[in-house]
Amino acid sequence: MQKILCAAAIAVLMTAPILATETFAADAQTPAATAKTPGENAASMLEWTPDELSTNFRQVEKLFPVNTVKRGDHVRDLPQGAALGPITFTHDGKAFSTESFMDANRVSGLLILKDGKIVLERYGLGRTAHDRWTSFSVAKSITSLLVGAAIKDGYISGTDAMVTTYLPELKGSAYDGVSVGNILTMTSGVKWNEDYSDPNSDVSRFITYVPKDPTIDPQIGFMATLPREAAPGTKFVYKTGESNLIGALVQRAVHKSLADYLSEKIWQPAGMEQDAVWMIDSHGLEIGGCCISMTLRDYGRVGLLALDKGVIDGKPVLADGYFEKATTTRVKSDWANYGYGYQWWIDPDGSFQAIGIYGQMIFVSPKENLVIVLNSAWPKADMDDHYALRDAFVAAARKVADGNGQGETGK
Repeated sequence: MQKILCAAAIAVLMTAPILATETFAADAQTPAATAKTPGENAASMLEWTPDELSTNFRQVEKLFPVNTVKRGDHVRDLPQGAALGPITFTHDGKAFSTESFMDANRVSGLLILKDGKIVLERYGLGRTAHDRWTSFSVAKSITSLLVGAAIKDGYISGTDAMVTTYLPELKGSAYDGVSVGNILTMTSGVKWNEDYSDPNSDVSRFITYVPKDPTIDPQIGFMATLPREAAPGTKFVYKTGESNLIGALVQRAVHKSLADYLSEKIWQPAGMEQDAVWMIDSHGLEIGGCCISMTLRDYGRVGLLALDKGVIDGKPVLADGYFEKATTTRVKSDWANYGYGYQWWIDPDGSFQAIGIYGQMIFVSPKENLVIVLNSAWPKADMDDHYALRDAFVAAARKVADGNGQGETGK
């Protein structure tokens, strides 16, 4: 169903070379003694068994180098609401309950928040409420929030600012004339092929790209080699490389690691219950498009921040109007009927999602004051039948949450 969120993201985002010429101090979670470099583990990750997936997704800091996103001194309470009524539905001729859906889609964590209260919380695959789980491309949506924060703080002049203002290495390339808003919506007009199965695709080639000039950052250097195929702002093409450029741009603008900036702007003031960890590349910088790991309830708190439009305790974290633009359709995507905002997927009814491979999701419906979080370990990164079953569950859960049903409890 969604080939652009496929295994390519893993190989690219975990092996991405340095994203900025500056380095920043960051408190790093010490990997276990058995940890390998991102490049060494990237290929093997695609070959993990289902059991390895369900174990390793909750302990990436033991396998990959990470930076820590520090929590603050207070934790935002998530009160218990009235138990959600049973969620039952039929999909593809088969009857499902919450339990059978979780089994079929290998769900490790399911959290539903209605009016800011927990109405359903379940765990599977051996996971507990204290275990983090990796996000994959859900991180893109969080990186987008940091753009909004950097604009508010005056580090970035706005979404109309030119990318080359912050990444001057791209001057003279197809990124001349491309705005921050263009790369946020993946409409730069720069040609890109994200076919992981093709060894000659851009997503495959830029993993191993080595610039002739060793002072040039490899990823930025590769992006500078790409040709233009359309005018900026006119064509949507999902580009994992550009999500990483967003992270590079923020890091360069704020002169801090993404982990430290996320801790400062969101993690501490929003009352996250546990430190998050953010995977870093071979040069110690966080990967803007992938792999923040956090607890299930902290995913829920990210969803509540989205419901609150980036406002924490009455104080806006993001630039005026940024969040509304980020979570409304800026461009029609090439996936089903979804629109695309600033690194968020937009549903036709105005709800929006952060989506990652292997079954990660933060679904937000402002009209229903509803957040649904799913963490999973699908057998493969991208599975049409699992997307369809998940959509059917979300639709059923929304109907139950909108009524007065009761009866489904427990974890």
